Amino acid sequence: MDLRFVGKDPESGDHGCPAVWVDEDTRDLVIQGTKADTDTIARTVEDSPLPDHEGVIRLPQRMIPLLREALDDAEPQ
Repeated sequence: MDLRFVGKDPESGDHGCPAVWVDEDTRDLVIQGTKADTDTIARTVEDSPLPDHEGVIRLPQRMIPLLREALDDAEPQ
C-alpha cells in the first residue's frame, strides 16, 4: 500500500491526530481522527446505519485545507 501523507492537525503537537493520507493506488482517502461522542453517533445513525466495521470520526474545522488538498490529490487525472 502506497499512502501519501497529506498532513495532520497543526494544533495536535506530538499526538499526530487528526491526520489525512491519500492511497496512491486506489485514490481513497485515509483519515485518522477523534472518535465521535455518543450524541454525535446517535444523530448520524438517524441518517445512515453504522455497521460494526465502521466508525464516525470528528475533524476540526481547521483541517479543511488539508482535506481539500487530499481531495484534489485523489481526484482522477
